[in-house]
Amino acid sequence: MSTSSKLSKPEVDALIAGLDGDAAAGVDATLASGEKRVRDFKFGSDDLSLLGDYYALRVINERFARFSRGVFQPMLRVQPRVTALNPSVTTFEDYSFSSEPFMSLTLARIEMLRGNLMMVISPELISKLTNAYYGGNLGIVKILRRSEFTSTEDRIIEIITDGLIEALDVAWSELIKLEFSEVSREENLQFVSFVEDAEQIICCTFEIQLPGTEAASFDVLYPLQTLKPIAAQLRSRMQSDSVDSLSWTERLQNAVFNVPLSCTARLTSVDRSMAQVLQFQVDDILPITINGPLELVVEEREFFEAELGDVGGTLAISLLKQNLKNK
Repeated sequence: MSTSSKLSKPEVDALIAGLDGDAAAGVDATLASGEKRVRDFKFGSDDLSLLGDYYALRVINERFARFSRGVFQPMLRVQPRVTALNPSVTTFEDYSFSSEPFMSLTLARIEMLRGNLMMVISPELISKLTNAYYGGNLGIVKILRRSEFTSTEDRIIEIITDGLIEALDVAWSELIKLEFSEVSREENLQFVSFVEDAEQIICCTFEIQLPGTEAASFDVLYPLQTLKPIAAQLRSRMQSDSVDSLSWTERLQNAVFNVPLSCTARLTSVDRSMAQVLQFQVDDILPITINGPLELVVEEREFFEAELGDVGGTLAISLLKQNLKNK
């Protein structure tokens, strides 16, 4: 049994009635059976569907949360737990209405997408980090109402935001290479030049577990129009969990391989009694005999046998044989 794809006369009447602004009459004409409830819909108004379920953005936020721990560690002297909450869509006017006017606002230019992002940090969190950085206790910070940050807090804000932007750059690199530039800072939401009040933004909130006090949070805001060009990538399922093609094991291995070691070429060793050593004087001559190859000592362990020589007029040693006992 085939179904006709043409609209019936009641459906056409309902469509015309909707165009004329009398949508209620059209709904009543087409829903005589009362089986479904229909609400008015304006194309382009359902912005949540434009980016799907934000899967890739949630993955990026989780990576950014992990990388941001190292930014707060020098202030707190411990690596805090940073949790990425689910992104939400709201208008900039509603976000400003629910926020305090005095905040730490950092704006960065996204060159790849020709847009901006804004990082919002509360003054309470800035005060706690500043107090902890200079040896204070997070739990006894007294927050006073004010309209500007101190010069010390400005420096802390610069350190934190620069580190967070670098972490954000690394977190996005798996999906798309973004370049952040033209960093500027403001202190009042009323004077910030970000987006129009009616424009929609994506708010990504990150919660920080602080030792000995209540958890704090900061926000990263993206204009919805800025992320629309990469909506398809944001709907994708990102499988890889590596950054810069290096796993955690490889990064740990590289860090171990960069540990500096002291290497010494030992010519010979001489045995003397304690009485003879105590009788040593300046300008005394201690005869030695070099028998056989030299010894290459690494952190007090004999690793190679070597012989003395020169390369291009510079003294050098040539490694002959490895000491199997210290292999």
